[in-house]
Amino acid sequence: MPPAKKSKQDPVDVSLTRRPEVSLDFPRAWIEFTDPADKDQIFRCDLTWLTSQWTCIYGSGCHGIERTKPDDGCCVLGAHFSDKDDEKRTKKYAAKLTATNWQYFDEGHRNGLIEKDDEGARKTRVVDGACIFLNRKGFEGGEGCSLHSYALAVGKQPLEVKPDVCWQLPVRRTFEHVTRPDGSEILMIMIGEYDRRAWGPGGHELDWYCTGSTEAHVAIEPVFVTERGTLIELMGKQAYDVLATHCEARMATLTAARAVARRQPPAEAALTLEPFAPHPADPA
Repeated sequence: MPPAKKSKQDPVDVSLTRRPEVSLDFPRAWIEFTDPADKDQIFRCDLTWLTSQWTCIYGSGCHGIERTKPDDGCCVLGAHFSDKDDEKRTKKYAAKLTATNWQYFDEGHRNGLIEKDDEGARKTRVVDGACIFLNRKGFEGGEGCSLHSYALAVGKQPLEVKPDVCWQLPVRRTFEHVTRPDGSEILMIMIGEYDRRAWGPGGHELDWYCTGSTEAHVAIEPVFVTERGTLIELMGKQAYDVLATHCEARMATLTAARAVARRQPPAEAALTLEPFAPHPADPA
């Protein structure tokens, strides 16, 4: 996704907003392993994020990234396409939507689905302040992403239907070509948290953002479980299985450490948990 632009308004001081949100900088635990499907690739994965208790709370307490549109989640900018195939797939499934499950059915067919941003990048149109595929609060066919709802209704995963950036959030995948001291080269694939910085300079001005908010860290199961489909699509099944093994081992040791910490004074408890680098937005 192209970076969110800085607005002309003063930057939002996250520490002063009405919603509790942790700092962007805190210790993280990482794991690196060779891709079982390609020895020339290394995965570097953020265990702190992947074993956190984050979950999407759209419709259940999400405040939206723009204060004036709290019911529109992170859809106010529209979705930038990653490539031509991404756009083609989105159009394919948009053609399957009806006026019953898509609020902007008539608008989409009359004036199109796509627009360009100021840099010429192609994206879904913004209509009435948010993505054209977002059914607004009160729509009889159900609020939320019409493509997401369609996927669930026909037994597909949302990642098969929605634009890439929409189903990947809040997991971020980046690539880096690395030359090692012996001259060999590998592709480093990083799997981590799509935090405010990932949106570009404008990310610091979002009025609220979920990944660092304590309000969104309320899941019973960790991210590597709830986002299993996303991670398999991004990594491949073999690599995901390796990741899951490391995550499960970390969860077991972290659970044991928390049991010890609960019996200690706060200062000692913090020292007990410090080596595990738990996500600070998770419940204490």
